[in-house]
Amino acid sequence: MTKVVVQNGDINTALRKFKVKVARSGVLSEVKKRKFHVKPGVERRIKKEEGIKNSHKRNHN
Repeated sequence: MTKVVVQNGDINTALRKFKVKVARSGVLSEVKKRKFHVKPGVERRIKKEEGIKNSHKRNHN
């Protein structure tokens, strides 16, 4: 669970930090993945394409 402490009543800064922590933890992407059912074959194909894309990113630099 993501927690952020509000200091000196500064809610805007705390909200910004919370959004960053949630984005880095991958909660939103997990929610999007679980929003609808994906067939196992389609899921494998998507994972394979993501792996290829990530390997291209790693090799590019």
